[in-house]
This record gives sequence, structure tokens and C-alpha cells, in this order.
Amino acid sequence: MSKALLSVHDKTGLVEFAQGLHALGWDLIASGGTARLLHENNLPVTEVADYTGSPEILGGRVKTLHPAIHGGILSRDTAADQAELANLGWSAIDMVVVNLYPFEQTIAKEGATLADAIEQIDIGGVTLIRAAAKNFKRVTLVADPADYAEVLQSLQAGQISDELRKELAIKGFRQTTHYDTMIANYLSAEDAHTITLYPQQSLRYGENPHQAAVVYGYQSGQGPLGGRVLQGKELSYNNLLDLDAAWRAVVSFEKNSVVIVKHLSPCGIATAERQVDAYEQALASDPVSAFGGIVACNRPLDGETAQAVSKLFVECVVAPGFSTEALETFARKKNLRLLEMPNLDIEPLIEYRSITRGVLEQEVDRGDPQGTEWRVATDAQPTPEQMEDLKFAWKACQHVKSNAIVFAKDQATIGIGGGQPNRVDCVVMAAQRSGEKAQGAVMASDAFFPFSDSVEKAAAAGIVAVVQPGGSIRDQDSIDACNRLGIAMVFTGVRHFRH
Repeated sequence: MSKALLSVHDKTGLVEFAQGLHALGWDLIASGGTARLLHENNLPVTEVADYTGSPEILGGRVKTLHPAIHGGILSRDTAADQAELANLGWSAIDMVVVNLYPFEQTIAKEGATLADAIEQIDIGGVTLIRAAAKNFKRVTLVADPADYAEVLQSLQAGQISDELRKELAIKGFRQTTHYDTMIANYLSAEDAHTITLYPQQSLRYGENPHQAAVVYGYQSGQGPLGGRVLQGKELSYNNLLDLDAAWRAVVSFEKNSVVIVKHLSPCGIATAERQVDAYEQALASDPVSAFGGIVACNRPLDGETAQAVSKLFVECVVAPGFSTEALETFARKKNLRLLEMPNLDIEPLIEYRSITRGVLEQEVDRGDPQGTEWRVATDAQPTPEQMEDLKFAWKACQHVKSNAIVFAKDQATIGIGGGQPNRVDCVVMAAQRSGEKAQGAVMASDAFFPFSDSVEKAAAAGIVAVVQPGGSIRDQDSIDACNRLGIAMVFTGVRHFRH
């Protein structure tokens, strides 16, 4: 009878998988908490301590580190190996179901100590993975709950193929490589980095058809951006870049918001009580650029908003969920890609960009640092309504390519300019897109004004209040221009370039 050893920290889907193995006649051996969970679900299971005749010791630090376990895993399918096991009273183990202590998640928590980290360094689990992966010609390693379904289906169809066992072994070695790297990086005084990337899929092409491309993830088996594609054509290289930009932008807003992105830069952002109103206001910011863009929502997308979005040609829609009505509406647009995200988190908190013969690393810009204080620098004071719009515009401009300029009114962008070599051209772009809507609106700039010309052109367009970092040696020129024109200007002391 086939034997499976189960020893997992993450118990997602474990009971159902074990039930499937039991139904197929497998014997189950399990350690500690894994065995208790299976007992609670009325599954016959032999505890590791009973199987080896050796108790768990040192508060659970030693459970599966025993020759009966590793001899059973590492034994070859030869008469000599099987006879040796039999003489010792042991038998072969045919499957190892294991996953590791959450070391990486532990050290990411605020206030995590060295002692906390050390207790999350898995020894037995890593050893099980390596042993099973080494002997993949006979033993099936299942080190990721995402593989339970495929393994069970293969068993139910007759057997697990040699190819699948090898793939699962490779995944196991990748996991232990990543795990050990995280530990080494954490404990090392050297600031050396090893990044483990898992291929998600080959893309049809890159930015252009003559460029080959592949998308990788930081975790094995994860979907694009960690989300799940619900429908539509295969995501392209450019789709993924735009989806990332749209998602980062929309989740930076706490209120119900919608962001429309085209070619890596927002062309419309709005916040409103009703999602459909936020979408319509974001679209009104630049309806020409929105054609063929990406729509992102930070709330589950409802049916009314889906009806509105379906009137426009868009490439993708990303949200933390979709209502049944929304899915039914979008199902009529079969090429439209829908990406459902698991939460509103931006992970990881570090981002990398490749350069010639190297890589740049930086922390993700998550907005103004805690303790940032704004200062009104002009004679005119912004009204409470203007201040709310300034806060909105300031957050919006953080996601626009520098030199970023955002015109906003009533918690919605009405004109966006960015990605130009000089700031005054971006002001002109925002003013042209705003038109008459700029009357009484506010402006945000991601960095300081080196001259007063940007303020003067904004005032000519109808802007009544401005927010910017300040810090130029010519700040006083801009302050004097605002005072002369009756405009309020606020300094934040924080810059938000996005190159």
C-alpha cells in the first residue's frame, strides 16, 4: 500500500487532499499539528512519533528527522534497498506533502526580533523537501498547496507521470533555494541580494512584436500581479505594465476610487460615493486617452459601473472583486481581460528596475512619510473644499510620470500633464485638457517650481490653489506670483518623482 507523509505549516486545502488520498487507499503518516487536524476530520493517520518509535523533542524542533522517515523517502526502487528497509522494520514512503515555516512573513512584520526569526527557520521541512526532490524518480513531492488538485487528479486517472514528479521536485529545490537565501540575507552583515523569480508564462511578445518576453513572479504558482485572470485574451507585456501602474494608483486612495491608465500614466482619477460616478468623472478627465486603456477600482466592481465601462473600448479591468451582474455584463466582451486581485496590498515593499549591467533597488513610494506637515506659504489661505481637492490632487500626481502636473476639482482630475522634460509644458498640457473646467480648480506638482512661469500659466487657466513640495532657491518667486495673482499655495516638503 502506498504511503504519504504529511507535515505542513500552511494547512490550506490539506484535509480535502488527504481525504482524496485516503479514498484511493493511501496510508497517511503525519506530524504534530498536521496529524491532529486529520484526526479531527476522522481520517485514519499514524503519527510520526508512533511510526518512528521516537517522540517529538525540544518543543517540536525535532519531529521528522529520523532514519525511518528519511530512509523511507530516500530508498530506491531496488531489491537491496527494500530488503534493507524491511530488515529495519521500515517501509518506503511514496509521497511527501510539506511546506515551510513562514520565515519571510515573520521578518516582514513590524517589531520582529532575531529570536522570532530563528524560531521560524525550518529544518525538518527543508530536509523533507530535499530528500523527496532528490528521489523524484520514485517519490512525489507536494510542497505547494496549489498543486494538490493536479496531483490528486493524476492519481485518480491512474498514476503520476515522471514529468510531473520532476516538475514538482524542481519547484521544491527552488523553494528551498529562496528560503535559504532569505535567511542568509537576513542574518548576513553583507547587503548582497539574491532574487528568486518563478516563470508564470511566456508572453506573445514584449513591448513590440520583434521582442521576446516572459513574465516572472516572486512566488511559485501565483497569477499576474498576484491576482487571478477571470476572462479575456492573454495579457500582454504592455497590459501588465499598465495594470501595475493602475493598481498602484487606485489602492493609494482610501475612498471609493477609479483610475484609468494609458501607456503607464493615469489619464483620469476620481473619488466618489458611488463607483459609477467615480468612473464617469475619471473618464471625463481625458476621454480620448482613455480609449484602449486600463480601468482600476479599489472596491469590488458593481453592475452599474460595469454597464458604464462596457460602453468604452478598454483593454483590461482590475478590481478586488466583480459582482455577478458585472461578470455577466463583461462576458459579452469576450476579449476584455478581467483581473481579480486578492486584496488592496502593494507587495513587496521593495521594487527593482534593470539598468545596463545592473539593477536599481528602492522602497516603493507609499505617499508622504508619517509626520509630514503641510505649510501654507502664501497670503491667501485655501478653503476647506480647496484643501480637500489639494490632498486628492497631491496623491494623484504621485502616479503621473514626472514632471507631473495634475489639475483637479471635486475629487477628480480634470487635466493631467506629465512625462515632459520641463514642468511648464506639463502645466500647459493639463490646462489644454481641462479647458473651462480649470476655472476654480486646484493644481498639484510632484516637485518644486524652478521659476514662477508654471504658477502664472496655471493662474491664467483658472487655478485658485496649488500644492507643491517647495525647496527651490527661487521659491520666493513663485510665492510672490501667487500673492500677486491671489492664489493659495501649500508646501509639503516631500517630492514624488516617478521616472
